[in-house]
Amino acid sequence: MPQQLKPVIVPLLPMREEIVFPGATVPFFVGRQASMDALDRALAGDRGIFVVTQRESAVENPQESDLFEIGVLGRVLQVMRLPNGTVKALFEGSRRGKLLATKLAEKEYLVQVQPVDESAFDIDQQKLKELAEAVRELFKNHVKQGKIKLSKDALASLDGADAMLISDRVVSLMELPREQKQKLLETLNPETRLQQVLEVLKDEMEIVQLEDKLKKEATDQFSDTKKEDFLQDQLRNIQKELGQMDDPKAELDEIGELIKQAEMPEEVEIEAKKELKKLRLMSPMSSEANVVRNYLEWLTSMPWKVRTEDNFDLLQAEKILDEDHYGLEKVKERIVEYLAVASLKGKLKGPILCLTGPPGVGKTSLAKSVARALGRNFVRISLGGVRDEAEIRGHRRTYIGAMPGKIIQSIKKAKSNNPVMLIDEIDKLYQSN
Repeated sequence: MPQQLKPVIVPLLPMREEIVFPGATVPFFVGRQASMDALDRALAGDRGIFVVTQRESAVENPQESDLFEIGVLGRVLQVMRLPNGTVKALFEGSRRGKLLATKLAEKEYLVQVQPVDESAFDIDQQKLKELAEAVRELFKNHVKQGKIKLSKDALASLDGADAMLISDRVVSLMELPREQKQKLLETLNPETRLQQVLEVLKDEMEIVQLEDKLKKEATDQFSDTKKEDFLQDQLRNIQKELGQMDDPKAELDEIGELIKQAEMPEEVEIEAKKELKKLRLMSPMSSEANVVRNYLEWLTSMPWKVRTEDNFDLLQAEKILDEDHYGLEKVKERIVEYLAVASLKGKLKGPILCLTGPPGVGKTSLAKSVARALGRNFVRISLGGVRDEAEIRGHRRTYIGAMPGKIIQSIKKAKSNNPVMLIDEIDKLYQSN
């Protein structure tokens, strides 16, 4: 860092939060006695003072290690004592200074400061002017977008500002994080500082553009929703005039009655009633209401308590298998054996029968014969060409057009909760990515 200027000894005014820049005239309130004494000492002398920010704002009596190294040298322009005991001071910053040493005795906040001569840096003046102009124009655009409230006179003052000071003037007018402002204050080279401020402005502009885009999308979406609501209202009025309007309350009451009649398991009934309660609060024509209504229709249409009685007559089963199929002795023997075990256990839970063979040998008809022998309903699920497992187990209700999986659909189609289910063409399943 160039050090052509002589160090000076001046009173110290530590700031808790605010960061002051050279060229800025700022008012601030002082409440600590040591800071008031520093102002009095400055007024008694040439009004010179060193303003520097604390690293931690909560520190009440800051020591040298509690202060940032770079602050601002300047003058106290005015001091006003308020009735509540605090002091309002007006400070004008002149140049950056580096804290060298402190003398923080009671009623004597004095520091030795090395003034920074920014003109001593090796600077490309043409590039400095170009950067200053770019910062000036970008900041004006930022102000025009309404993100910074600034008077026309304050904005016009930037046009005559020196290229060395334009970055400090702009940063002092922006709302930036404390750490970011301190970092820019500690950047002593004016050309480097202008480049950094230019990047900050570009980032701020990108954030503003993103916010505007999100607001526009939200407004457009809101407009679409209002348009849809208006058209739905018009449709309801037309249907009412034509006598085609169903009473929503009657429809919901009907769904409630179907829930009672469905004889669902307790946990399913609780869920169904909860969804029905939500549906009563929704607009009948909303897309969410359609999703909930479809869900309830599936719940009420499932054969929760419809169950066929099993017939474990092995002679009858063997007779049916012989009637429907010629040959296949080993296959029929295995099926009868399976039914025999089931008749002894009183239930069919156990290994799943897997029938393999080329097309046309009777796999599907064997399954139908087993269903006929047991007195159960029969349903077939074909998995040929299925690419997504959701087609089998069902989709999440949040998806548009979500449907239960093939297994649930088949149970509904069978109209009983214990059908013989043939899952066909397993070998033709596609493996998705």
